[in-house]
Amino acid sequence: MSNFNSPIRLSSSVVRHLKRYRVRGSGTNALLPHSRSFTTTEGHRPIIVHKRSLDILHDPWFNKGTSFSFTERDRLDLRGLLPPNVMSTEHQIERFMVDLKRLEEQVRDGPFDPNALAKWRILNRLHDRNETMYYKVLIANIEEYAPIVYTPTVGLVCQNYSGLFRRPRGMYFSAEDRGEMMSMVYNWPADQVDMIVVTDGSRILGLGDLGVQGIGIAIGKLDLYVAAAGINPQRVLPVMIDVGTNNEKLLKDPLHRLDGDEYVAVVDEFMEAVFTRWPNVIVQFEDFQSKWAFKLLQRYRSTYRMFNDDVQGTAGVALAGLLGAVRAQGRSMIDFPKQKIVVAGAGSAGIGVLNAARKTMARMLGNNEDAFHSAGRQFWVVDAKGLITEEREDIDPDARPFARKVKEINRQGLREGASLVEVVNQVNPDVLLGLSAVGGLFSKEVLEALRSSTSTRPAIFAMSNPTTNAECTPEEAFSIVGDNIVFASGSPFKDVNLVLDLVLYYLAPESSPMACYRPQPSAYMSDEDVLKGIIYPSISSIRDITKEVAAAVIKEAIEEDLAEGYREMDARELRKLSQEEIKEYVLNNMWSPEYPTLVYRNE
Repeated sequence: MSNFNSPIRLSSSVVRHLKRYRVRGSGTNALLPHSRSFTTTEGHRPIIVHKRSLDILHDPWFNKGTSFSFTERDRLDLRGLLPPNVMSTEHQIERFMVDLKRLEEQVRDGPFDPNALAKWRILNRLHDRNETMYYKVLIANIEEYAPIVYTPTVGLVCQNYSGLFRRPRGMYFSAEDRGEMMSMVYNWPADQVDMIVVTDGSRILGLGDLGVQGIGIAIGKLDLYVAAAGINPQRVLPVMIDVGTNNEKLLKDPLHRLDGDEYVAVVDEFMEAVFTRWPNVIVQFEDFQSKWAFKLLQRYRSTYRMFNDDVQGTAGVALAGLLGAVRAQGRSMIDFPKQKIVVAGAGSAGIGVLNAARKTMARMLGNNEDAFHSAGRQFWVVDAKGLITEEREDIDPDARPFARKVKEINRQGLREGASLVEVVNQVNPDVLLGLSAVGGLFSKEVLEALRSSTSTRPAIFAMSNPTTNAECTPEEAFSIVGDNIVFASGSPFKDVNLVLDLVLYYLAPESSPMACYRPQPSAYMSDEDVLKGIIYPSISSIRDITKEVAAAVIKEAIEEDLAEGYREMDARELRKLSQEEIKEYVLNNMWSPEYPTLVYRNE
């Protein structure tokens, strides 16, 4: 970090930030002479509101409940509408947690965790009343509640969403709204939206077509963005594009899913509308069926600030795990192109991982055509019809680059359509990667075949969501293949205690909006942990990891001349910051769930 004891020249932009600096924990606006700050801490700015009295108490964005100070109660006409005591946020949370634990014992539901849906209901009620407190509880208990607000419980929520719906959250765009979307977006109250997660409900996790009920996945993902990445919850927007459903169980009216040009026209109009109102928003496409995931990504990626989580986000996290597995095997990272990888699943997630892994291998091998070809030979892809080869009829164009040559697989004792267990037996892979959405696909026979792996420490990735769709459980993997494996999963499982008294932690994948640059989570872990087989950090450190990754992304963007700046910090000022200053800048722009000062102004 810069030496602040020596004279330095500051630009007018930085000086303005320094003048605003609020000393944490002090209540004054004094400026510390040897400190430098780049923006008022996110979430601590006073907020102008245009409502008072009961309207404030009924608004979860602004409601503080009994934490309103007497001064605020007078200013906002709340005196007499609340009990006369002022309660700290810590006391509020303590009371809520007591009630939560009590209610968990009274309401039980769900096959994996009997309390899962009950916990979701209770947390959702808090979200409806007091958004700040909801996120405070979620962040403080992220290991326990991330699997409740997202996978695996969110799958159960989506399947039952019509019965769980209590309060509108997000926006809905349908084929009936064609020609009106440009005006519809102005119905959303926020003047600034930083992040949109949009789904069409066609492929929710591994549960298939859930139609309009799939909006639960967008809501859950944004809850994690707020808790884990510090995005301001007042600047996120979950969206459902309702283009019908082909799920007969959900069809009361004959509104089947749109397809072809009609489908594209709806999504086109939606994209134009949201980027017209919010030009700097990021749009994440979530759980679109494979036939549209790649097409829409290619259609919009050069025009709009968007990404597809299943194609790019899952790929980034899986690639981090694959590289971490190389470290866990005690090998140099340059050995990654030598890894033999069997992939079960050729949908959008599977192909996304394959493309990212092949590109990384090719880069290590020289980044030329020969390197690209050589890297492609390290993968054996198995879908519902078996091993994919060039003999496959009507092969998916996205899977074609990974189809094995017939002569090559014949020498390996394999054929077109060979089963997963046959492929594992003949290939003896270093990695078995599951993105099939078929629960239990890694059967006892498949896992026993993996014992013959040429790797001293084979890796098993059971990445499919929710938990019921995981290809195997950690217990099955360790008990059948042996203790000396690396295991990772897409949904969290309970810790596994091994004979060596080693506890491995499992982290549900988090996606990154940066499609072309992916800092690896394992880079933020000690060699000791990685050699124990822990290739992802514990989710309890997610916000710290977010800060580190964001700072690394900013540094890369600056070097690639892609940085645009944010708020008062323009790209020119951003380039002047040291790495430590960039981390401070990121931290100060991460939203934290603290009650802001509310100031009333009559419209």
